[in-house]
Amino acid sequence: MTTPIRLRLDNASNIYPACLSRSYASLFRLCVSLDEMVDEATLQSALEATVRRIPHFGYTLSNGAFWWYLEKLDAAPKVTPLDRLDRFDFKKNGGYMFRVSADCRRIVLDIFHVLGDGNAALTFLMTLTGEYLRLRHGIQIEYNNLILNPADTPVEKEIEDCFRAFSGLKGALEKNDPAYHIKGTKEAGGVLHNIRFDIPMSELKAYSANMGYTLTDTVTALMVTALQNVHAEDPRPRRNVLKVNVPIDLRRIFGGMTLRNYSSYMHLGVDVSHGYFSFEDIIKTVSLQKNLFTMKCNLRPKIARNVSLEDSIFVRSIPRLLKRPVIDTVNRLKGDRYCSQTLSNLGKITLPEAMAAHVRE
Repeated sequence: MTTPIRLRLDNASNIYPACLSRSYASLFRLCVSLDEMVDEATLQSALEATVRRIPHFGYTLSNGAFWWYLEKLDAAPKVTPLDRLDRFDFKKNGGYMFRVSADCRRIVLDIFHVLGDGNAALTFLMTLTGEYLRLRHGIQIEYNNLILNPADTPVEKEIEDCFRAFSGLKGALEKNDPAYHIKGTKEAGGVLHNIRFDIPMSELKAYSANMGYTLTDTVTALMVTALQNVHAEDPRPRRNVLKVNVPIDLRRIFGGMTLRNYSSYMHLGVDVSHGYFSFEDIIKTVSLQKNLFTMKCNLRPKIARNVSLEDSIFVRSIPRLLKRPVIDTVNRLKGDRYCSQTLSNLGKITLPEAMAAHVRE
């Protein structure tokens, strides 16, 4: 595949450059911990090979008259020292909208959401890790949809904007009620708390299976229950809707090979206006909502609505400099208004034996 010099942003990406600021970076981090210290020189070679295989990661964000777009970079990306999870200057990063760092035993990927969603970032990181271990230890990698072979030619469908399949379909706005937000302690600018804990998956899987629910059902229900406990102790709760935002990988529902953004979302939870729920009722409600909201007939109109806005002649004709403050304002007013918390679920990750022997988490 011959990679184009420019790429149009996918439908989900247009919001991110419009809302980019010092306090809203749309940046997320994934990392892999190995059984030994990471060798930076080997990681650099693996990184160059991975970007050749997943070429749209080798693009930068450029400004057009009406929209943003991706433009191909010439220089190779560099492994950088580990930095704080904060907005970084693309120009100082060679134009690249992601960073790969070696942090002792960890390979760390920081990525701007314009490049792709969690599934796309995970594929990039797993491909990078597989190539690193192949170069470092000479092991044979069993390649699959998550761990790509860097020697293969890039596939055109992997840079496809799958949202375009919904162009021309009738769309409809999703109806949501404003959700309850926990009042926290105000921090100074630039402060980010990282609270980490490990869940014993074997016990959680057994518990979920015994109840007849998925892991997503169980974890979401536990989060809603925790929200309910906080709400009960709030002397003056402004709202009674407790919702957790859960992403939906559209590839699993509609198909597609894209390694860009191709996900939607659903708000799962309860309204406690007339009383609190037992955990059993919460998990039952969450599971039923998830099954309902992931039906194709319910997802199509929501996605089509977003695509139709981008396709609108009126919206397309608005200069980018005027679009940005409008999109940013709408996002600030409505972006987090309808959910209390967010659960990012990357799903089950199964590594080939040769890789699993070197990966700790």
